[in-house]
Amino acid sequence: MKIALAGNPNSGKTTLYNALTGKRENVGNWTGVTVDKKESDLKAQYQIKNNSIKLVDLPGAYSIAPFTGEEAITRDFVLSASPDVIINIVDATNLSRSLFFTTQLIEIGIPVVVALNKMDLVNKKGDYIDVVGLQESLHCKIIETTATSEKGLKQLIEAASEASMHSDLENRGKSVKSFSNDQDRQKYINDLVVKFIVKKVASSQVTFADKVDRIVAHKYLGLPIFFLVMWAVYAFSIEGLGGYLSGYFNDILFGETIPTAANQLLEGIGVHPLMQALIVDGMIGGVGAVVGFLPLIMVLFFCLSLLEDSGYMARVAVVMDRYLKKIGLSGKSIIPMIVGSGCAIPGIMATRTIEDLNEKRITTILTPFVPCSAKLPIIALFSVAFFPESSWVGPSMYVIAIFMIVIGGLLLRKLFVWENTSQFIMELPEYKMPSLKYAFTQMLDKAKAFIYKASTIILVMNTLVWFMQAYGWNLQAVDVQSASILAGVGSIIAPLLIPLGFAGWQLAAATITGFIAKENVVATFAVLLAVGSTDALHMPGGVLTQFFTPVTAYAFLVFNLFTPPCFAAIGAMNSELGSKKWLGRALGFQFGVGYTLALLVTQVGTLLVYGEFAQGFIPAMIVLAVVVGGVYLGIRRADVKRLELSQLSEIGQEA
Repeated sequence: MKIALAGNPNSGKTTLYNALTGKRENVGNWTGVTVDKKESDLKAQYQIKNNSIKLVDLPGAYSIAPFTGEEAITRDFVLSASPDVIINIVDATNLSRSLFFTTQLIEIGIPVVVALNKMDLVNKKGDYIDVVGLQESLHCKIIETTATSEKGLKQLIEAASEASMHSDLENRGKSVKSFSNDQDRQKYINDLVVKFIVKKVASSQVTFADKVDRIVAHKYLGLPIFFLVMWAVYAFSIEGLGGYLSGYFNDILFGETIPTAANQLLEGIGVHPLMQALIVDGMIGGVGAVVGFLPLIMVLFFCLSLLEDSGYMARVAVVMDRYLKKIGLSGKSIIPMIVGSGCAIPGIMATRTIEDLNEKRITTILTPFVPCSAKLPIIALFSVAFFPESSWVGPSMYVIAIFMIVIGGLLLRKLFVWENTSQFIMELPEYKMPSLKYAFTQMLDKAKAFIYKASTIILVMNTLVWFMQAYGWNLQAVDVQSASILAGVGSIIAPLLIPLGFAGWQLAAATITGFIAKENVVATFAVLLAVGSTDALHMPGGVLTQFFTPVTAYAFLVFNLFTPPCFAAIGAMNSELGSKKWLGRALGFQFGVGYTLALLVTQVGTLLVYGEFAQGFIPAMIVLAVVVGGVYLGIRRADVKRLELSQLSEIGQEA
């Protein structure tokens, strides 16, 4: 039996799906978290005897008539895939909005069972819903549920199974009369709400949540509050609990205990010194340098999950909408960027919820600028090594990201001729006490993904890096790294980094591996510089200071964070942009932004901090002149094209 889960965005649909199936699909309190259907078997405890049940989680929809791409997915599945029964997840705190879709689903002719979700919030408010009366009016079974605590889910599946086996075709469809237009349908629903719902607090009354929104979503205070919140999260994650645990992992676990034990074991069984160096210095040293920051990342995402579950992050989207409108985008663009703070790939995929093609393209290009989990080890490493007493480094990456999103959006509008037609409408979820279970689950999921990546892609890359730095082109072991294969490859790229103030093929090699996976930057440094001793890598005044000043370290951080993302994210960009031409434009723009930004940080920062010109000043000025000239010519060409289109439009209107 196949059951379809359909409902409005933010009704708790995916939370209910996860509870019933044991999956851990991403959930969030804004539209666009679910952008495609997901399918899984029910957990054993919810299966009905002699009946195998499969559940399909559909993207959120407000109506059977699609307005967005994800709503079309829901419409097409319900109408063409013919599920045995539809479980309509209804937000009990907003029946007036939710029942519009419910009445449409009932009219289709497929058995419908209503899951009256978020009943815990209704009870907390002191409101009352006459479930029996509403059930009789709609002529379909209604089950009260609370997806977060799995309350009522067993009864829900039993009701769905019964509805599919004993579908009453005669009664189905009698629940609602024939509506000539949407206004009549909404009037009918409003009458039901008045008849069967008693609210303790009138909707016109100003609540505590309204008062909070007037502060956190204020057009002037909203953005500074967001920066303060992110600063507090980073301070706790990097300098607080996360930093303390990461210090133990780096200094003790992967700095002494595991390498020492591995060396003793390998020496005891007579392993060849080269193989021993590969295992200890390459595999353990490189992977350990990345995994050492795992506690920090777990604490960070635990805090971010609490913010998201509380309803605050939805307010951030509203705050940012005001600023994004200035560059021709909308609040819809900030949602992929917030999702992308966990991983750029789902963030880029979330752009498919944007109807306007041009806005979708621009958002896809700008989303990787938001620091994701893969970039956090780089931020943590350079923060600890060069700015141990400063808590502003991590949050400053978000400030720069927002600044570059705004500037980048303005540039892209100038460089490419397009007009935005998208409108942003978002339902703000109610504030609630965040679920520690949800935050803990999200934290474990991120940790699992991080460890999986470290044990596969990063492990393979570390092994390759170790081999390339240990052997020359003749495949003979070398005594000095400068004669190695990696030094040869890095030396080819190194001249391009001179205007940025980066000297040394090692930095070029770390940059190259970072395009495979951003965590590889830290792992490569561990293999090349720390020689298996990860404590020397992240310690203030450690080996990294041979290659960086604090200014160039910050520039290197900026360069790796704002140049193109990892290969997997580039693949997602290619899929969403749907054009190799636009993918080339996107990668060129991202590389140009990261390169120019790092150049400015190095050259301006060195002049301000040390009162002297940075290394590569003259080449930097030449590059900067070329970039400015290229942007100017691109804007002039776009202006000519705009003028031509305007003239053609005027001719068409006259005709």
